[in-house]
Amino acid sequence: MKLQLALDTLSLKQCLDLVEKVKDTVDIVEIGTPVLLEYGLWAVREMKGRFPDLEVLADAKIMDAGEYEASQCFEAGADYVTVLGASHDTTISGVVSAARKYNRKVMVDMIDVHDLRQRTIEVDRLGVDVICVHTAFDLQSSGANPLAELEIILSVLENAKAGVAGGVKLSTLGAIARLHPSIIVVGGGITNQADPIQAAKTMKARMNHESA
Repeated sequence: MKLQLALDTLSLKQCLDLVEKVKDTVDIVEIGTPVLLEYGLWAVREMKGRFPDLEVLADAKIMDAGEYEASQCFEAGADYVTVLGASHDTTISGVVSAARKYNRKVMVDMIDVHDLRQRTIEVDRLGVDVICVHTAFDLQSSGANPLAELEIILSVLENAKAGVAGGVKLSTLGAIARLHPSIIVVGGGITNQADPIQAAKTMKARMNHESA
């Protein structure tokens, strides 16, 4: 299992400073959508330039112009790019085409997909690398978490790997890790903690324990 650190609410400098401290603990650094909106693909270039040995994900949440927008992200240095599962199949296929051209990877974000089981089956046939369930930020305050949705996609996946995101914290990590998704995405569960370095180490240790 890989630990993906989602950077959403920090300045670019804060992002770079934090990654410097946790670079030996996390596996993927996500340039979150809010950071992309503020800094553009420069944030991806800076992160990949500073930490070439870490995988960098651009959370572009592509919805249209799949091949073109994905290519922009890959040219900036992204190893992964996200496309929304609610997008048209043609858009997702365009993102996959760009990924194959650049030898990079595609994560499909299934946020707010209504028929999750059926859409997972459909998307899994398009050649994507990771299908990720995602509890929306705006729903997390109600106590929603992605565990049940992770179980759904794991029951039907045949080709892609599974990812899970949205409100993952130490108290819920164990149950999620026991299902062995390939990628677990953690944002505030690390970045909002009093000691984010220790939080990252504790989470990674818990994941390693569950995968042993």
